[in-house]
Amino acid sequence: MELQPLTFSADLLRRHDRPGPRYTSYPTAPQFTSNFGEQALREVALASNGDPIPRRLSLYVHVPFCNSPCFYCGCNRIITRDTARGETYLVRLYREIALAATLFDRDREVIQLHFGGGTPNFLSPAQLHEVVDTLRSHFRFSDSDERDISIELDPRFVNASDIAELARAGFNRASFGVQDFDPEVQVAVNRIQSVDETRTVVDACRTNGFKSVNVDLIYGLPKQNLTGFARTLDIVADMRPDRVAVYGYAHMPRMFKAQKQIVDTDLPDAETRLGLLQLAIERLTAAGYQYIGMDHFALPDDDLALAQARGSLHRNFMGYTTHADSDLLGLGVSAISHIGDSFSQNPRDLVSWQVALDEGRLPVFRGMRLDEDDQLRADLIQQLMCQGEIPMRALERRHGIHFREYFADALVKLQPLVDDGLARIEADRITVTSRGRLLLRNIAMCFDRYLDQPVTDTQPRFSRAI
Repeated sequence: MELQPLTFSADLLRRHDRPGPRYTSYPTAPQFTSNFGEQALREVALASNGDPIPRRLSLYVHVPFCNSPCFYCGCNRIITRDTARGETYLVRLYREIALAATLFDRDREVIQLHFGGGTPNFLSPAQLHEVVDTLRSHFRFSDSDERDISIELDPRFVNASDIAELARAGFNRASFGVQDFDPEVQVAVNRIQSVDETRTVVDACRTNGFKSVNVDLIYGLPKQNLTGFARTLDIVADMRPDRVAVYGYAHMPRMFKAQKQIVDTDLPDAETRLGLLQLAIERLTAAGYQYIGMDHFALPDDDLALAQARGSLHRNFMGYTTHADSDLLGLGVSAISHIGDSFSQNPRDLVSWQVALDEGRLPVFRGMRLDEDDQLRADLIQQLMCQGEIPMRALERRHGIHFREYFADALVKLQPLVDDGLARIEADRITVTSRGRLLLRNIAMCFDRYLDQPVTDTQPRFSRAI
């Protein structure tokens, strides 16, 4: 399908900028509870083997360690320079892999493997190769050209020979954090990274046959301005990565301690922040990138753009992906799984994760089973976030509902957004307009029944939409 082109309206973005989920899942992680534990995970995993056509598997491995703190970071990570901690971590990870693998039939192919963090290349190339080999010994990896083995890399701690070793291990996609090349910004966020070292590893990925390279940028960082960010955008466009992600910095120092190092007065004001986003959209569009949704841009021949055109794009905890027909198994501290009609998460602290594995248990500390309403709304939000539309008639057929009656309250909430031209209600679908594509989260929130529940804690749970 052909999506509406992106239109930037500063006035609309100002008016609708509010906190909300990023919808890498529905229901979102704050809804997970301790009522879902190891036994529940075993039950849903074993049940997932019973499909007439076995669903493929996507694997996610979390490596929590980083050599130094980036002050903007909100990820689950442990700051250390002690590389021996990586070896200790792998001992437990291999126990988890062995335990989890017994839950799945061997005829279920692994079509995707992703390493996130933290900094996955805190582990050496040889250790990462060993992890892949260990996974291969417990799971059946697909031989399809569609198979992805991807990794998030910090260019400051990887070189061209490392990339060659990763390619030999089977890696074919890489994502590099850049954020901003402006020297003042880099000092303010404690991440000094040169253009040359970044370009070297991007080029090495191409030399070694990687199918795709992604670069991450952030707007709204301390000391950031239009001139410096324009230079960063031009440099990145010249590197020609297949994908570019441009995230809005979420300043939530009460939740993320490292952010307390950032001086509030160094953050760009609201108008500058909007200007940075507009600049990113204009420069990347001019460079030939297509806006996929939720901060992501891709070249027209990239798999994400092609999947969106086919209507097969999917979104999960790893972001946008082309592998919609798979169950997700998360491995490592804090990792999240989505198996069948369930979500589950490993402990966020290293000690609890280690103790569970030392006791021979699958390390699950919370999760949930989705009821019929959850599954319906998850289907709706998935279509909205990936395809920019809500196919009312198709949802009626799949879930046995009358859309306008079932979602009467949601449609009332949606009406102000329709009045502002962000969405259009048609006979058989709700379509996001060109002016609404940057506000997909706001449209999705109209259909999120959990947002109406009282919040017991006072800390913000979600970042702002813009």
